[in-house]
Formats: sequence, structure tokens, C-alpha cells
Amino acid sequence: MARPHRHLRPRRPTATARAALAAASIALPLLTACGTVQRAVDCTHTATALVDGVDTLRTAADHATDDPQQATKALDTLDADLHRLSASTDDPELAGAVDTMSTGIKNARQALADDEAPDLTPIGNSLGRITSACTPGDEE
Repeated sequence: MARPHRHLRPRRPTATARAALAAASIALPLLTACGTVQRAVDCTHTATALVDGVDTLRTAADHATDDPQQATKALDTLDADLHRLSASTDDPELAGAVDTMSTGIKNARQALADDEAPDLTPIGNSLGRITSACTPGDEE
């Protein structure tokens, strides 16, 4: 029997984030310092992986009661990408967004351990901040 669809969030923020990151990738060669360019490229690639990871996490969280391991696996992948980004930045705005997402991941893990639906709002909000920080010249 087919399961009733849960109300899913629109995918527009993911598409917007991907478009911003794609634009950043195109603009990166315009930066002059090699170290700056490499850090920006790394940031953009990792932020793209985070966008994909959050998307996977949202899907897994919708099915967490049936398969909590999928949500845990998605959190593990997201956490690894986040640690990679954290190790490569000295930008205070980006570091703050990384800390916020890390806290959101810890809270989501605890919710899963308590057999509760995780609140992904802090993770999604921090993803927007990370995307913005990894997009050169993108001021909100």
C-alpha cells in the first residue's frame, strides 16, 4: 500500500543554492591570489556537497521512523563534509555558520536517539549562511 505523502519542503532553496555556487565557481578564476582562489574553490565544492547532504538528510528524515540508519548515515556524511569545511576556513562568518550547523547535527542525532523527528531548521538555516559565505561578492 502506498504511503501518504508528507508535506515536503519546496526544493527551490536547494536550486538557488546550487545556482549561487555554480556562479561562484565561474567567478573564482577572477580572484587574484592563488591561495585565496584555492580556498574559495574548496569552500564552494564543500558547500555544494553540504547542499546535497542536507537534501539527502531531509529525505532520510522523512523516513526516519522506518529506517533511522539512513538518517544517521546522512548525518555522518554531512558531519564529515562540515569538518572538512571547518578545517579549511578562517572566515568568522563561515566559522559561525559551521558551528550552528554542527549544533543542529548534534541535536538531530539526539532526536533520532530519542525516537523523535529531528528539527532540520537550524541545519537548513546554517546551510544558507555557508552558501552565502562561500559565494564571493554575494552580500545579503
